[in-house]
Amino acid sequence: MITHYVDFCFKTFGDRVKTWMTFNEPRVVVALGFDNGINPPNRCSKQFGNCTNGNSATEPYIAAHHLILSHAEAVERYREKYQAKENGRIDIFLDFVWYEPLTRSKADYYAAQRAKDFHVGWFWHPLVYGKYPRTMQKIVRERLSKFTKSEVEKVKNSFDILCLNHYTSYHIYDPHRPPSNVTDYQQDWNVGFVYERNGVPIDQAHSKWLYEVPWGMYKAVTYVKERYGRMDDPDNLTFPKSLHDSNRVNFYKSYLKDLKRAMDDGANITGYFAWSILVNFE
Repeated sequence: MITHYVDFCFKTFGDRVKTWMTFNEPRVVVALGFDNGINPPNRCSKQFGNCTNGNSATEPYIAAHHLILSHAEAVERYREKYQAKENGRIDIFLDFVWYEPLTRSKADYYAAQRAKDFHVGWFWHPLVYGKYPRTMQKIVRERLSKFTKSEVEKVKNSFDILCLNHYTSYHIYDPHRPPSNVTDYQQDWNVGFVYERNGVPIDQAHSKWLYEVPWGMYKAVTYVKERYGRMDDPDNLTFPKSLHDSNRVNFYKSYLKDLKRAMDDGANITGYFAWSILVNFE
């Protein structure tokens, strides 16, 4: 089915579209759709959301596995039939929060690495190395799907560029607790989140999940470079204050400054896209 859909898209729009993205933030699709069930298809275990069906311990990993395989199928079709004549490129768009260890302890360092592996490594590791991160293999065990030999060959290197959505950063610590017998994708991380350090809070935007941490842009891009080769408004602003949008200007200015710093240190950046009011409206 996926090949029929992408065939139509490539054939119909390929003379104008030169950069293709198979999926936007598939991790979010899986986490919200199959772990806590907030988004369609609204599946989860009853302990983690208001769902009538689902299994948060297994279905997120199954769904992600098939998203990766369908991405690889789309890339293979594009490369075989269209890329040479259309001279385009194809990839997948992944989200990535930067996870900074709360302290310099080894436990917090490993906790932050677990968060990175379960977040961006879940998808990029298979695309670059043909397998899931070792951290995930060790923790998820038999609940984690495996790629066959032929699937590894198809999935590995199924991208032309690495595309990253980065918004914010969090401090991560090791909670020093044994894994729960009742588990889901998020519990598998076994980490704690902190939004301040040494009594200094991270600046928060209007959305509760969005914290302004410009240096996280540098670290996220540099991490991807070394390992794998938007700010919103409060809804109570007056119209004049919305027009004089110093918060957004400062947000982009500070983030682009650190993006430039990552470029100066060798990150091969080819573009930067700001999300608009209609993004994800579909």
